[in-house]
Amino acid sequence: MSIQEIVLRQRTEILHALCSSGSAEHLERVLDILLSQGGLTFEDCQNIQVPGRALYTNARQLLDLVYIKGADTCALFYAAVQQVLPEAGFSFSECGSNPEEKKEEYQSTCTQRLLTQRPSLVSKLQGCIEDALKALVISGHFTSADCDEVRLPIHTPSQQARCLLNHVRSKGESAAKVVLQYSQEKQESGSPLNQDNWTPPKEVLKYQKKLSSSVSAQSCFLSTYGGTSHMSLDDIYTEGQLELANNCDNVHGPLGLKDIVGTAGTVNEEADTVLVSGDAGGGKSTLLQRLHLLWARGTALQDFLLLFPFSCRKLNSEQQELSVQELLFQHCCWPDREQEEIFQFILDHPQLILFTFDGLDELKQDFSDEHRLCCPTQRAPVHILLFNLIQGSLMKGVRKVVTSRPEAVSPVLKKNLRKEVLLQGFTPSGIECFVRKHHCDPTVAANVLESLRTNTALLGLCHSPVLCWIVSQCHKELLGCGEGSPQTITDVFLMILQHFFQHQSSQSTMGSGWLHEHLNTVLHLGQLAFEGIETSCYIFSGTALETCGVTDTDICMGFLIQSRDLSSTLSRHFEFLHVIMQCFFAALYIVLSKNTDRSTIPKLFETQNMTGLRSSTCFRVCLPSTEQQELALKGEATSVKTSNLQITATFVSGLLSQRHRSLWLHCCPSAVMEKRVKQVVKCLSKGMQKHFKSIPQPVEGEKQSMHAMPGFVWLIKCIYEMQESRIAKDAMSKLEVDHLKLTYCNIGPVECTALAYVLQHLKNPVGLQLDNNSVGDVGVEQLLPCMPICNSLYLRNNNITDEGIRKLLAKGIQCDSFRKIALFNNKLTDACTQHFSHLLETKQNFLSLRLGNNNITEEGAKQLAEGLKYNHSLKLWGNKIGDAGAEALASALENSTSLVWLSLVGNGVGSAGACALANIIKNSTSLEELWLTENCITSTGVECLMQALEHNPRMKSVWLRNNDLSLEEVEELTQRESRLIF
Repeated sequence: MSIQEIVLRQRTEILHALCSSGSAEHLERVLDILLSQGGLTFEDCQNIQVPGRALYTNARQLLDLVYIKGADTCALFYAAVQQVLPEAGFSFSECGSNPEEKKEEYQSTCTQRLLTQRPSLVSKLQGCIEDALKALVISGHFTSADCDEVRLPIHTPSQQARCLLNHVRSKGESAAKVVLQYSQEKQESGSPLNQDNWTPPKEVLKYQKKLSSSVSAQSCFLSTYGGTSHMSLDDIYTEGQLELANNCDNVHGPLGLKDIVGTAGTVNEEADTVLVSGDAGGGKSTLLQRLHLLWARGTALQDFLLLFPFSCRKLNSEQQELSVQELLFQHCCWPDREQEEIFQFILDHPQLILFTFDGLDELKQDFSDEHRLCCPTQRAPVHILLFNLIQGSLMKGVRKVVTSRPEAVSPVLKKNLRKEVLLQGFTPSGIECFVRKHHCDPTVAANVLESLRTNTALLGLCHSPVLCWIVSQCHKELLGCGEGSPQTITDVFLMILQHFFQHQSSQSTMGSGWLHEHLNTVLHLGQLAFEGIETSCYIFSGTALETCGVTDTDICMGFLIQSRDLSSTLSRHFEFLHVIMQCFFAALYIVLSKNTDRSTIPKLFETQNMTGLRSSTCFRVCLPSTEQQELALKGEATSVKTSNLQITATFVSGLLSQRHRSLWLHCCPSAVMEKRVKQVVKCLSKGMQKHFKSIPQPVEGEKQSMHAMPGFVWLIKCIYEMQESRIAKDAMSKLEVDHLKLTYCNIGPVECTALAYVLQHLKNPVGLQLDNNSVGDVGVEQLLPCMPICNSLYLRNNNITDEGIRKLLAKGIQCDSFRKIALFNNKLTDACTQHFSHLLETKQNFLSLRLGNNNITEEGAKQLAEGLKYNHSLKLWGNKIGDAGAEALASALENSTSLVWLSLVGNGVGSAGACALANIIKNSTSLEELWLTENCITSTGVECLMQALEHNPRMKSVWLRNNDLSLEEVEELTQRESRLIF
C-alpha cells in the first residue's frame, strides 16, 4: 500500500488526532516541521491557516494539500505527525522516507537556517519573547509596532514565537542573524531560554511578600460555614475526593491538591483555565482556601510567583467598570509603590501568575463569550473582565482556577477549559477523619461515628462536607434523638436550627415549641433569604436587613456572618453561613409566612420555567416599588438561581412532611398548612407526569426505556424529603418502563438514598442505568433497598471499590430478578472476584457480567473462571489478565452452552492465550462473538483461532484490531477468513 493510500485510509484518525483537543497547537507544530523540511511553502501555510475558519476545516485543507503534492510530501507529513503526536499510535514504518535527509539543502544563509530550525526555535523562544524582542529593537530591526503585533494577547506563547519568526523573515538576513545569535548566546552562556535562574525585580519581590501575607491572613481560618467559630483551617481541613471529568489513561491513583494545576488530565494545552466543579456544600471554597494558604506558606504552587484570589460573590457588589490592573490591586492587594512596574511584570511573565475565582455560579450573569476584550488597560464591567480572563482573550498565559456548581458550567465555558476536576465530597474515610478532627474528645467522635454507621441514610448525607459539619456540630442532639435520627436534608437543617437557637438563648423552650418561640427571627431571616435567592443576592447591606426587619438579636443567633471584605466602620454587610442555609430560610419563609402568595409554591416547582418566579406576586410584594420596576425590566436569570430555587423547593417539601407538622401547630393555621401540603403533592405528581409523558414509544422488538433528566432526580429528592410512602407509591404507579436511564445526572450518595426510597415502589423490575455519576461505595449501600426491583444494574465509571461490590453482591444474591451488572471503569481488583464467582455459582441464571477497565489480573480471572460456566456474557475489557488468565477462562468456558459474548479487549493476551481461547470457539455451542482487540496476538495465535472457526459455523465474528500483525498479514488473513475483523 502506497503512502498516499495510507494518508487517505487513515484520514479520519489523523484529523481526530490533530483537532480533538480543540487547540490549534498540534496542527501548527506539524506545519512548522513541514516548513522546515521544505514540504510546504509559507504561501501553502497561509492558505491552510485562514483566520476565523474552523480548526477541522484547516486540518482537512492540509490533508488535501499533502495528498496532492505526492508521496514525498505525504511521507514528510506522516513523520511530522508521528513526532508531534507519538501517543496517537500511527505506524509509519512503511513510509520509506527520512525527513532528516532534506535538511542539508537549506543551511547556507541565516534566513534559511531560521526556516530549517523553526520547530526548535518556536520551542525555545516562547519562554523569552520579551528578551528576543528587546534584542531586535536594539539592533534596529523591530519597531514598537512590530513588538505590539507579536505581543497580541490573543496569541498563545508559541503563536507569539511563530509571529516573531515570521516578522524576522520579512526583515531579511541581518534580522535573522540577530535571532540566531541571541539563541546561540543563551545556550553558550548556560542560561536556558526559560530563565530558570532568573530573579524577579526587588519591587516585585516586596509586593509578593505583602500579597502572600494578605492571602495567608485571609486563609488561616475556615471562612465558609465555620466562619463564626474561628476554626483553624489546619485543624479541620479534610481532603475531598477529586476526580478528572475526562478519563485519562496515564493518571493512576487518587488526585491531590497539586494535581489541580498540574499536567494530569489536561485536555487542551492552549487553554489556561482549570475548573473545579462540585455540588453546593461540596467543599469547593474550602479547597480553594487550602490552596491559597499552602501557596502563601511556600509549600505548594511554587511555580507561581503571584497568586490573586477572587470571590465572585463579592465581585457581584462591584458597580464600577474596572481594568485588569484595577481589578487585581483593588480587590486583592494594593502595591505600596511602583504599581505600573509591577503590573508590567505581570503582563510580561504570565506563566508566573495564578488567578483563582471562587463561585463562578454565584455571578449574576451567565458565562458568555459575546463581548470580547483584549486590552488589559481597558475598563469594562467586572463580569466582562472575568469572562475574557477565563477564555484567554485577556491575560493569555496566566493560569486560572475557577470553582462552580456543575449546572452553571455551559458548553461555551467548557470549550475554554484546560481541564475539569470534579470534587465529589467525602469518602467514608474522609467522613471519619472530619468527625475526629471536629471533636477533641475521642469518645464523642466515636459515638458520632457509631451513630452514622447505624443510620446509612445519614451516612449518605455526610458525604457532603457541609452536612457532615452540621451533624458534627449537633452531636448532642444527634446522640439524644434515638429512633428519631435524621433521615433527610431537611431533618439535618432543622437540627442545626434548633441547635443554634438553644445555644444562643438563655432560656429555651423544650419540646416542639422552640420554633414558635423564635418565629419572628425565622421570618425576618427568611424574608431576607427569600428575596436574595430570587435576585441572586448573597451579600446584604444594612439597609436590606432593616427592610426585612432583621434585628441585632436575629444576627446574634449566628446564621448570618459579617462579610469582612465589604464591611467598614460605617457600613456592615452580611451573608448567610452557606448558600444552602439561605435556601433553607427561604423555604421556612414560604412555609410559615402569612404574606406568601398562593401561586408561590406552584411557581417554585415549575421545572420548565423556574424563572417565572420573578413575576410571582409574593416575590414582588417583598420588594420596594422601585425595585419591582427594575425587576420587570430585567429578564436575565442564571442557571445557579434555578439550582437554588430547586434546593429551596426540596426544603419546602421536607418542611411540609407529616413528620414535622407538630412544629408548625402554633406558627401557622392548620388549614393554611394543609393547603400548602396539597399544593406540593400536586406539583410533584404533575412534574412526574411531565417526565412520563416524554417517554417515546419503543422501537419494535426493543424494551420501553426512559432517559431521565436531572429535573427528574430533583423531583425524586423532593418526594424523599416528604418521607410519605403513599406519595412515592403513587408517583411510581404510573411509571411503566423496562429500562430507566440516569446517566450523567450528577448522582451521588444523597441522590441514591432518594432513588432507592422511591424506586422500590415500582410495580415491575427494571434495568437501572447509573453510568458516569458519583455513586461510590456509600451510594452503593444506599441503593440496596431497591435491588429487588432491579433486573440489571449499570454502574460504569462510578468510583466503586471492592468493599462497595461486596455489599452489593451480598444483597444481589437474594434478589430473584437481578441478572445483569456492568461495572466498567471503577476501582475493582482481584479481591472482588471471589464475590462475583460466588454470585455466578449461586445464581446460575445470571446473564451478563461486565468488568471492563478495572484492575483485574490473571489471579482474578482464575477466581472468576469456575463461576462463569453458566454465564451468558463476560466483558473484561482493559484489565490485565494476560495469557494465564485467558487460559484459565478458556478452561472453564470450553464447553459452555450459555456464553454468547466474550470480550477480553486490552488485556495483554498473547498468542498462547489466543490458542487457549480457540478451544472455546471450537467446542462452545452458544458463543457468537469474541473480542480480542488491542492485545499482543501474532499470526501464530490467529492461525489457532482460524482453525477453530472452521469447526464452528455458528460463530459470527472474532475482533482482532490493533494486535501484533503487519499490514500484509492483516490483508492475507482477511482474505482467508471473513469473520476475522481487523
